[in-house]
Amino acid sequence: QVQLAESGGGLVQAGGSLRLSCAASRRSISSYAMGWFRQAAGKERGFVAGISWNGDSTYYVDSVKGRFTISRDNAKNTVYLQMNSLKPEDTAVYYCAAGSKWYQPTLHDYAYWGQGTQVTVSS
Repeated sequence: QVQLAESGGGLVQAGGSLRLSCAASRRSISSYAMGWFRQAAGKERGFVAGISWNGDSTYYVDSVKGRFTISRDNAKNTVYLQMNSLKPEDTAVYYCAAGSKWYQPTLHDYAYWGQGTQVTVSS
């Protein structure tokens, strides 16, 4: 079983940047697709970005394209989400997950989830 722990969240002004990290333990993530999801208060959890097992392919929801970058370092068993040009509507709890599908996934494509990290963007 994979354990995932997110870090790097916080409070930032609009236009600022944050880098989220997701450290895996107990098992290697090198054979998993990895994804970042987010859940704003009162809303459903939604997909943000996904990356293939070897990092060669990525996929983003339209609202973050050009601003967010997902990457991974399998040697460090870690996945990252670089978030630039942040907007107040990016405010949410961000979750990383390990699963089977990085392109247009659903929540059900991911078996393992972290506890989440809060990102708050002030206007």
